[in-house]
Amino acid sequence: MKKYILIIAVLFATGITSCKKDYLSLEVNPNTPSVATPQFLLAGALKVAADIVNQDYSNYAVWGGYWTSSGNYVPSPQLQQYQFTTDNYQVFSPLYTNLTNFNNLIAASSTADLANFKAIGIIMKAYDFEELVDVYNDVPYSQAFQASTNFFPAYDKGQDIYNDLVKQLDAAIALIGANPTATSPGKSDIVFQGNMANWQKFANTLKLRLAIRQSNLGTNAAQADLASTSAVGYIDGTFEADVNPGYANSDSNGGQESAFWAAYGFDQNGNPTGSNIYYRANAFFVNLLGIYNDPRLNEYFALTQPPNTPSGTPASIIRGNIFGDAGALQNTYTSAIGPGLLKSATQNAVIFSSAESLFLQSEAAVRGWITGDPKALYQAAITASFAAVGASGATTYYSQPGIVNVNWDASTDKIQAIVTQKYISLIGYGNLEAYNEIRRTGYPVGVPVSIDPKRAGNTNPSRVFYPTSEYKQNAANVGKEGTINIFTSKIFWAK
Repeated sequence: MKKYILIIAVLFATGITSCKKDYLSLEVNPNTPSVATPQFLLAGALKVAADIVNQDYSNYAVWGGYWTSSGNYVPSPQLQQYQFTTDNYQVFSPLYTNLTNFNNLIAASSTADLANFKAIGIIMKAYDFEELVDVYNDVPYSQAFQASTNFFPAYDKGQDIYNDLVKQLDAAIALIGANPTATSPGKSDIVFQGNMANWQKFANTLKLRLAIRQSNLGTNAAQADLASTSAVGYIDGTFEADVNPGYANSDSNGGQESAFWAAYGFDQNGNPTGSNIYYRANAFFVNLLGIYNDPRLNEYFALTQPPNTPSGTPASIIRGNIFGDAGALQNTYTSAIGPGLLKSATQNAVIFSSAESLFLQSEAAVRGWITGDPKALYQAAITASFAAVGASGATTYYSQPGIVNVNWDASTDKIQAIVTQKYISLIGYGNLEAYNEIRRTGYPVGVPVSIDPKRAGNTNPSRVFYPTSEYKQNAANVGKEGTINIFTSKIFWAK
């Protein structure tokens, strides 16, 4: 279930926001808004950004080979037959609503003393707009947030949006640097608690992601601009971008649990959520980690009973279902999401992991885009991934002799090794990012297509549709995007 705590609820709106008494409260009546301070705008919008990225991309986890459906349920034609419509898998409105929150934060932070709030708003707008482009390709950008003058915003090209996001991130980095005495966001910054150097590194890491995402295009604006902010640095193994507004094991106010836990874990009484019951391990991922002797498997998924054993047999194996299999085993014999991902109701909500950043840096170093030792960065990324889920033995794992895509020296294709290991690290909190990498590179090799004979295509979807609301409310502009084919219409950076 999606539990967004939205500050405003009008797409492309400007100006009207409601104040909240605390970061996890739903007490405020949105029909009688009061003046919002940057502090409340910031905390609420950061919380929603984490909700979206941690809760809304389970379809990509399935199509990307991480999870599949439980044998306890009737198969979903939308998911395993690719028979989805403009009503399915939508993040268009939630992302634009929260983008309006960040846009209003920027507008409310116009003075020099509030420069840090403005910079964070700019960075997070880039974060959310990248998600929109990666899901839909072309979207409203230059004419967005103009409700008073333009009810029908035109669509900008995805690559043009990426190019401008680079400029915005550079501006945010510079704004922080130019205002060292600006007011600290303090506790309202539920990501870095006012550490603006970390926000600069986060912005620079987002720019690196934009550059790597466009690797198929040869040169790109983000890659060409990397040197201009090289001194800022990136997210590394000492910190990552996590949200925590004070999560609690409570169902009050619509739910106060951490975003991933609320979606895939348990309620305050320990009862599993519907998603916890529905999603099980994908046999592809289980087999891949088995081939690599990867101890993270026992953290990513829970032990289950061996198949065809009497009820009550002790759980002792990790087992997944085959995507689209009409004979999928029921939950007693298949593995649920494991303890390394589902830690507690109060766990941090990851929006950019240390492992992902280090893998990006490793690939950029291989390509000669940044300085650094790509092998050392690769191994540091694996180490960070192990630490994030409480697994031990990272050095032993990546030192296994002769195992391609694990051992750096044994891997002749370094990009394939980096992306494969990044894929393994992104499960759960980075489902969309993992699917982006599959679409960009084709790695890891062998991500399965549904075996359901009623599937609408012989590949996993390359994208989803624009939402029904756009076809109803902005028909002329969305119509200019032409007919969307979910298998052949690609995001501009895709392979």
